[in-house]
Amino acid sequence: MTARKRRAGVEDRWNRTVRVDGKTQKVPTARAGTGKRWMARFVDDEGREHARSFDRKADAQSWLDGDVTPALATGSFVAPEAGKVTVDAVYRAWSAAQAHISAKTAATRRSAWGSRVKPRWGDVAVVDVKTSAIRSWVSAMKDDGLGVPGIENAFGLLRQVLGAAVEDGRLARNPCDGVKLPKRAHADRGYLSHAQVSALAGAVARDPEVLRFLSYTGLRWGEMAALRVQDFDMLRRRVNVSRSVTESGGLQWSAPKTWERRSVPFPAVLVDELSALMVGKGREDLVFTDQRGGVLRNSNWRARVFAPAVTKCQEADEAFPPITPHDLRHTAASLAVSAGANVKAVQRMLGHAKASMTLDVYADLFDTDLDAVAGNLDAAIRSAADQLRTGASEGM
Repeated sequence: MTARKRRAGVEDRWNRTVRVDGKTQKVPTARAGTGKRWMARFVDDEGREHARSFDRKADAQSWLDGDVTPALATGSFVAPEAGKVTVDAVYRAWSAAQAHISAKTAATRRSAWGSRVKPRWGDVAVVDVKTSAIRSWVSAMKDDGLGVPGIENAFGLLRQVLGAAVEDGRLARNPCDGVKLPKRAHADRGYLSHAQVSALAGAVARDPEVLRFLSYTGLRWGEMAALRVQDFDMLRRRVNVSRSVTESGGLQWSAPKTWERRSVPFPAVLVDELSALMVGKGREDLVFTDQRGGVLRNSNWRARVFAPAVTKCQEADEAFPPITPHDLRHTAASLAVSAGANVKAVQRMLGHAKASMTLDVYADLFDTDLDAVAGNLDAAIRSAADQLRTGASEGM
């Protein structure tokens, strides 16, 4: 398939060139003196003609040479009419093709779209969405008291929708580029000690094994709730994480991301109580269940079992931190580091994509490594100095 030959030029709309008696002359047109005189025309790679009028010929030629020709050469040209479609229309087409996302993610996007994105941008043509206006929108959401996670969800959705418009040739660039979001405030994490884990397990009305298991493995709630008997290797004390269950308009089962599939060790002290949970069950049966034998739901367990136990522990110990079931994942990381685990081991245990992510999240846990480095350096320096002194004295 051969490429179309691009044609471009500037036309005088007030005069037309004719030949009279073999000579070229300019003859006024019916438009002479009316409207803008100079029209820049060009044909794009799809064979469509585009035109724009100017008062001066130099401006018309400058537009062709400075804007149109480079855009056509780099493939970044966007036809003016292409950007007239609304953000809402792009969103509907884009969201219809998002069958691969989880039900929880889909619900989060619908909420962000209906509450924050559509009211501001739904009826706006994508070509009219300006970076400065997006910055003002982000600032307004912050002033309204919306938390940083909510702002990130709304902005992230708009970025993806406008990214789809760029892919479809409706925009030359994404106007969300360059917009900075408010930074998340650093939240103090509640890390439990071994004694506090024991105290909390003793305070819960039921399922103490759930609390201990989460505290010493770092699994996410949905990963723990989806575990079957066949996922446990009791001899090696390993549990294989290969699926997850979440609550989003019902129970949604899914496979973890590639890096989240993992084999996680658990301490020997948990073997007996885990084995007791498996008695009489088949390989496909869930290990951790509610009182009726169904999926153990975080929403119910947190309110009815976990929260009252935390309150009881705080009444007995003022230093006991305010925590949620998800914070037990942080406790697992803390206890693993205190037991000598390095960042790669913690990364694999928690199912992080990269060790850098583990460091970003748990940098405070590895501060003691810096003390160890300084101590080791000091010991090495002293050892080297002693050897030099010993060598010098022997040579005397």
